[in-house]
Amino acid sequence: MPLIYKISPAADWRAAEQVGRFTGAPVDLADGYIHFSTADQARETAAKHFKGQGDLVLVAVEADRLGDALRWEPSRGGALFPHLYAELSMDAVVWVKDLPLGPDGAHVFPEEAGC
Repeated sequence: MPLIYKISPAADWRAAEQVGRFTGAPVDLADGYIHFSTADQARETAAKHFKGQGDLVLVAVEADRLGDALRWEPSRGGALFPHLYAELSMDAVVWVKDLPLGPDGAHVFPEEAGC
C-alpha cells in the first residue's frame, strides 16, 4: 500500500471532509490536478510551498485506490510527482494528522509518515 501525501490548510481539509471529497486547493484548481508528494518529497514541498504556515494537516492517501486518474509526472529537478486528475474521494484517505511548526520554524512530520 504505497502512500502519497497532501499538505492542506486544516480548515480546507475539514470542509472537504464535510462534503466527502477534496476538489483541490487554489493551486490545484489552477493547474488542473491535485498535487501530492511522496514521503521523500513531502518535507521539501512543505518548506518550499508552506514555509511558516501553521494550522496545516498532512493527509496520507493510498495511491493504488486512485486508479488511472493518478499520474506520475516530472516536476522539481525532473523528479516524478504524483498528480491526481480527479477529485479525491475520502475512501482513499488512510489518515490525517496535524502538521505543526517546530521551534525552528520547520514543519514537524508525524512519525508514521516516514518523511
